[in-house]
Amino acid sequence: MSSLLPKDYQPSEDEEFMNPVMREYFRQKLLRWRADLLAESNETLQSLSEGGILEPDIADRASAETDRALELRTRDRERKLIAKIDEALQRIADGVYGYCEETGEPIGVRRLDARPIATLSLEAQERHERMERTQRDD
Repeated sequence: MSSLLPKDYQPSEDEEFMNPVMREYFRQKLLRWRADLLAESNETLQSLSEGGILEPDIADRASAETDRALELRTRDRERKLIAKIDEALQRIADGVYGYCEETGEPIGVRRLDARPIATLSLEAQERHERMERTQRDD
């Protein structure tokens, strides 16, 4: 199916929304993103398996432990992101990718290109965030 995607293809608002070429563009973009995240995760696992923190100085050891904790939090966020990428890939397979879960309207090519895991149109996302702020302020 990658032969469907012309070299240097960029989706545009001028073409039919979620045509086969556009779907393939986003599918490949999501697969590349997922592969990059998995590679980073494997690097972290490799460095963690290389042993404990061997810094003799207590300040250096504390700094190394803080760095390690930050790295683990980052990888946990990325693990959740991989799950969202997998969901987006499933939406492509199901033929519903690129359409707002709330309104059913197209999300928009520029928004999807910037955030390929988006499930809401910009307007629906803004409404959602306003509602969250309102409920949080109560």
